[in-house]
Amino acid sequence: MEFCTLFNKRRPLRQVQRRTRWRCCFLLPLPSMLVLLTVALLVALFLTKLHPKFLYSDHVPSELVDVWSHNETTSVLQFQEHGKAVEARNASGNQFFSHPNFSYPLHHQIGASLPSPQHLQLKRKKPHFTPYHDWEAFEADYQEMLRTLKIFIYPEAFKEDNYSSPASPFANIFLPLPNPMDPNLGNYYSEHAFKIALLHSSLVTKDPEEAHFFFMPFSINAMRNHPLLHSASSISDFVAQYTTNISSELRFWNASGGADHFYVCCHSIGRDAASKHPALHTNAIQVTCSSSYFQRLYITHKDIGLPQIWPRKEEPALNPPDARYLLLFFSGRAQNSHVRQKVLEMWSKETSFAIFSGSSAFPYKEGFRRSKYCLHIKGYEVNTARVSDAIHYGCIPVLISNYYDLPFANILDWSKFSIVISEGDIHLLKEILSSVSKERYLMMFKNLGIVKKHFIWHSNPRSYDSFYMTAYQLWLRRGLYKMFPST
Repeated sequence: MEFCTLFNKRRPLRQVQRRTRWRCCFLLPLPSMLVLLTVALLVALFLTKLHPKFLYSDHVPSELVDVWSHNETTSVLQFQEHGKAVEARNASGNQFFSHPNFSYPLHHQIGASLPSPQHLQLKRKKPHFTPYHDWEAFEADYQEMLRTLKIFIYPEAFKEDNYSSPASPFANIFLPLPNPMDPNLGNYYSEHAFKIALLHSSLVTKDPEEAHFFFMPFSINAMRNHPLLHSASSISDFVAQYTTNISSELRFWNASGGADHFYVCCHSIGRDAASKHPALHTNAIQVTCSSSYFQRLYITHKDIGLPQIWPRKEEPALNPPDARYLLLFFSGRAQNSHVRQKVLEMWSKETSFAIFSGSSAFPYKEGFRRSKYCLHIKGYEVNTARVSDAIHYGCIPVLISNYYDLPFANILDWSKFSIVISEGDIHLLKEILSSVSKERYLMMFKNLGIVKKHFIWHSNPRSYDSFYMTAYQLWLRRGLYKMFPST
């Protein structure tokens, strides 16, 4: 039997022996070897879990975060560096595999080095509290829209055209309002504001051959106030006849079956305007304030939700959070809404709330300025101007309106600047609001200031305002196929 000296003691051992040409031998007890191997494996797993960079011979040092840049960038590398989400872009365009902390091109094997700094571009991910789903993707496509989108307006909207001669009893139905800031417009201001902004925008083309969309410029609100129309039945008859006229006199409707045509309405009767012309309802795009999944004449993903906004001047400055001593504010009629009636029955006596049926005990706008949260409760329709009122005055909207297709919801993450409550959870209203942390409230308040520009109309439209955000919704629907056969 061979012996070896281990820890200055000479003893016989069961040996695991590996001889080299120098006739050296490494001798360890088998149980000890298993223990050491297990410990080494656990340490290796711990290190790779803690810092994935140990998988590579080279790694991206933390001091290089946000400083590398290169123009030839296509694909993305993501990993964690000291808890900060980072992404790197290289020019290879290869597929990536996923990892809880990072992703890496498949053509790089474990143990291979990362691309050199000259081929990487690192930047921080957007913070999780941004009010947008993906600002970078939206911004790039938005700029493409500004360069490309063209809209043809049917000639009735222009004074100088014979179709809209002042002698016609229906001329004012198509013409823009002379005073769009008339406070009497109230809830129907957005319908007129869109038309005026479009007429002053760079998106209009006089060449129908280059148009992506065709605007049908009739006003439901103007028809509602017209002595020869007024009723819902008369309005739908007029709209159906107008659609038939343009499809027989001009060829643009028939080229798509109406799929590239759109009209705008904010009056509640507008939801029935297309009811007597099947192709107008099924194919054309309805841009409407009453954007409800539940309405049979609103087709989700084809039609567009329009923000309902009152005409008002810009607020000089928002009331800061620490000046808002009321937890919740609401003022409005309850007669036409069982949901409002339920809220009043349950919460009208809550001392931290200011909830009124009808007029409030103080000026309407002061309710928004004094409160942290402001209720939007569906009335006859899912929409009211209270959502934009709340955003305008810096009050976090609390939405109790099932089936509401919120404006710009494919761009804006409403959960980052509002609270949505199901009608079935009204009894939990105070509990839900009280559970919001101060940090989350301040984040939502800050985001209101960011998204506020999207809920403002301008006669001469400005980038990212309500007009251009609505136009972007049209841009996303370009190239839709008709669903109803032409006749």
